[in-house]
Amino acid sequence: MPLMPKRVKYRKIQRGRRKGLSTRCNTVNFGEYGIKCLGRGWLTNIQIEASRVALTRHVRRGGKVWIRVFPDKSVSKKPAETRMGKGKGSPEGWVAVVKPGKILFEVGGIPEELARSAFALCAHKLPFATKFVKRGGR
Repeated sequence: MPLMPKRVKYRKIQRGRRKGLSTRCNTVNFGEYGIKCLGRGWLTNIQIEASRVALTRHVRRGGKVWIRVFPDKSVSKKPAETRMGKGKGSPEGWVAVVKPGKILFEVGGIPEELARSAFALCAHKLPFATKFVKRGGR
């Protein structure tokens, strides 16, 4: 079951702009270690799930994982080989808008070396540069 909202007010949303820095979710609040985004863009529900699976498999039974992003923006797409016009395309998937500074995942209850290696695997599944951060702020 992919990540997606149960219901939304509007099926089709405008693309918007991705300028600026993340003003919320930019500190580690739940766990001890986190992975911070350095780039900007859209994070699809498939990318979030793939990185979550990589993270939880590496951590195994120890520790707890928090997902700090949720794909609540629908992305529409027109069919291939369709002429211009005739309205907006139908919704194809769900994305989370990510700006630099946003914490994507957090883990707690595991040693730092294990967290670093787990986040390295997690970062390979993400479409932009990331950084390992601790709870203290560094």
